Amino acid sequence: MSVWAVLVAAGRGERLGEDKPKAFARLGELPMLAEPLRRLDESPWIDEIVVVAPPEWEEPAILLAEEVGASKVSACVTGGATRTESVRAGVAEVPEEAAVILVHDAARPLVSDEVIERVISALGEGFDGAVPSLPVSDTVKRVRDGVVVETVPRDELVTVQTPQAFVAPVLRSALEGSEGSDCASLVEANGGRIKVVAGDERLLKVTTPADLERVTAWLST
Repeated sequence: MSVWAVLVAAGRGERLGEDKPKAFARLGELPMLAEPLRRLDESPWIDEIVVVAPPEWEEPAILLAEEVGASKVSACVTGGATRTESVRAGVAEVPEEAAVILVHDAARPLVSDEVIERVISALGEGFDGAVPSLPVSDTVKRVRDGVVVETVPRDELVTVQTPQAFVAPVLRSALEGSEGSDCASLVEANGGRIKVVAGDERLLKVTTPADLERVTAWLST
């Protein structure tokens, strides 16, 4: 079974306050992109990697892949104006014979083999896709015009992360539709069945300087 990873690294990351795209903010001694690149490359579950870089950052992304010895990187393409457009660009580089496409955000640098295994293995159970998740610990309320209209039962809620794994033809078909906040929502809207598996608290999405500091601390432990 051929598994291709699309590593989405095209986000601008204004909230980080950097003068460069988010994936190139420093995490330890290297740009943040280096960490998920290295981890995906070392994973026995991944055969090939497509990197989706910000416009004009394609060459630095390729050079970084060479620096960390990421030999599975087969292509680096330019991202689009939205996340969905960036995923489309990456998936377009995946050959038709690929069985599984795993989509991961470079902004979640501490991706583990355990999570990769869980999402890919779930596809063998007959699901079209699989997402890692964490339970919601806070009480969640639906609000309209500043007024609470409903308290949502939190035992039915999870937050989802990446990497997300999909049967390749299913994801390709779903990407022909509208935009979505993640790939799973596109597959859901297209009638696909999504399995929820255990996520990892260390798969924090880096959005703010505080997030970057937290991930940096985890990286050294």
